[in-house]
Amino acid sequence: MERRNFFNSVSSGALFLVFAATSAFAPIAARAADKVEAIRQAGVVTVGTEAAYEPFEFIEDGKITGYSKQILDAVVADLGVDLNQLDLPWQGILPGVLAKKFDFVATSVSINAERAQKYAYTRPIGSVQTIVLVRSDNDDIHSAADLAGKVVATQLASAEQPVVEAYNVELKSETGTGFADLKLFQAFPETYVAVGSGQVDAALIGSNGAAALMRKQPDKFKIVGEVGEPRYLAWVTHPDDTDLRDYLNDVIGELADSGKLTEWQQEWFGFTMDLPSEGYLPEGAL
Repeated sequence: MERRNFFNSVSSGALFLVFAATSAFAPIAARAADKVEAIRQAGVVTVGTEAAYEPFEFIEDGKITGYSKQILDAVVADLGVDLNQLDLPWQGILPGVLAKKFDFVATSVSINAERAQKYAYTRPIGSVQTIVLVRSDNDDIHSAADLAGKVVATQLASAEQPVVEAYNVELKSETGTGFADLKLFQAFPETYVAVGSGQVDAALIGSNGAAALMRKQPDKFKIVGEVGEPRYLAWVTHPDDTDLRDYLNDVIGELADSGKLTEWQQEWFGFTMDLPSEGYLPEGAL
């Protein structure tokens, strides 16, 4: 009896401690699994998109479409909910997810160290590479190395400009000859015109812009090479919504493993992308 009372006493105490510990951690565990379940219970997922980055996400026939939209449709189908996709200016996209104006950002956001400390990136859905664009009848330039002694164009103050200038230095170091000239235009479409008219020999532009151009004018231009390192693009969640970020990573991973991502890349870009499943976040990332 005394042993039973003692056991009961110990058990009750232990149970109290277990209960207390469980109670202390339960809210944390519940919060960690809350977001995906809350979306499913609401029956709708609301996402923020800047539909102005063809062919990732853009407007066609009055609707948002593109490679990223195709991934989003797969996510929405897996969730089993309706989609409320907001087309917003870029300036409102990242502040909007921090303010919880929508559930996550479904637009292509470059991964960089500063953002990675504020927002929870998914694994990359795509990449942008600086590529070499020439006229389809150009038989002189077969790779980036052939740009030595050529007149090259890119957009002034673009993300490509420092990449192009660094490659010019590299080319001079390796071959003794850099570009004959680097012409900087106000907008990328002006570089396409310059290549088409023969004003310049080649344009160094982002692969997404090149893909859109090749879809519209497949017979006028060709891509013959690339320079620099790829810049990865991903979606973004609120830093508290780690379960949602993990869920999105799982879906993107399944699409990659099944070959769907490469199939859609070929469809929208005309080439495939080598996307890492780990090691893509800078140090200190959430």
